[in-house]
Amino acid sequence: MNYLELTGAAVGLIYLALEYRASIYLWIAGFVMPAIYVFVYYEAGLYADVGINVYYLMASVYGWCCWLYGRRKHRDTSAPRELPITRTPVRLYGWLAAAFLLTLLPIAWILIRFTDSTVPWLDSFTTASSIVAMWMLARKYLEQWLAWILTDVVCCGLYLYKELYFTAALYGLYALIAVFGYRKWKKMIPSGQ
Repeated sequence: MNYLELTGAAVGLIYLALEYRASIYLWIAGFVMPAIYVFVYYEAGLYADVGINVYYLMASVYGWCCWLYGRRKHRDTSAPRELPITRTPVRLYGWLAAAFLLTLLPIAWILIRFTDSTVPWLDSFTTASSIVAMWMLARKYLEQWLAWILTDVVCCGLYLYKELYFTAALYGLYALIAVFGYRKWKKMIPSGQ
């Protein structure tokens, strides 16, 4: 039994509950969980997932700041207002797709050329889609849940293949909860959005 993996999965459940509630404290759990998973994924030979967890550490600080200070009134810049949940602007979809591809292809090339990864394309896919989904979460876009559903389903299969059973179960649960999270956040969007 991998106790480090089990601890990471437990922190992941806390993270998921906080994300579902749209609580800013998700970013604290979002800092602790990737710190643990850097070691879990390195041991499993999922090198792109090691990299994505380093990104998650940095993104947690960014997300905390965005959610806390992301929406200031023009007249009163001293009083922070928490960022509201909104829909992803249509103009961003092309940029998000480009960011996904510009992340996926170089990571896959690096994993194929320089590592002993047995799953370079899947590892690259989950990394690239996670980068996009995490940025969308930091901006509090509703559709981040849809990106996470796809990412979590692929991760679940990948981690089963790599015999990371607690982590696979966690990501299966993430995918299921993401469906409910999408519905909940959709109801939380301010009227007129």
